[in-house]
Amino acid sequence: MPRVKTGPYTRQRRKGWKKAARGYWGGRHRLYKTARMAVIKSMVTAYKERRRKKRVYRALWIVRLSAALKAYELSYSKFINLLKKAGIELDRRMLSELAIRYPDDFAKIVELARVQAGKLAAKK
Repeated sequence: MPRVKTGPYTRQRRKGWKKAARGYWGGRHRLYKTARMAVIKSMVTAYKERRRKKRVYRALWIVRLSAALKAYELSYSKFINLLKKAGIELDRRMLSELAIRYPDDFAKIVELARVQAGKLAAKK
């Protein structure tokens, strides 16, 4: 059986890693080993950050809601509790958008939650 030379395939594989490292500084885009390690590390970081982004956005929505609710003398946790008791199923993202862009509609939701929760409390 003849010996197979793998030079072209190795070069092809290495070019792929170096192509992924385009735009990196110094040897991180020039040298194969360094480029490969940099690309792997960036992939790991990107994977982690995609998960972290969801937590960061949720925290942002909560802060926005909390700030908007100060005008109604409500805390965030009490407001969420009122919404659950009233059966209003809006997520935090939509609520924060309403608070920023449509404050009149947000005020109606706050009042509706208070009224509905009051009715439920009166029934018990």
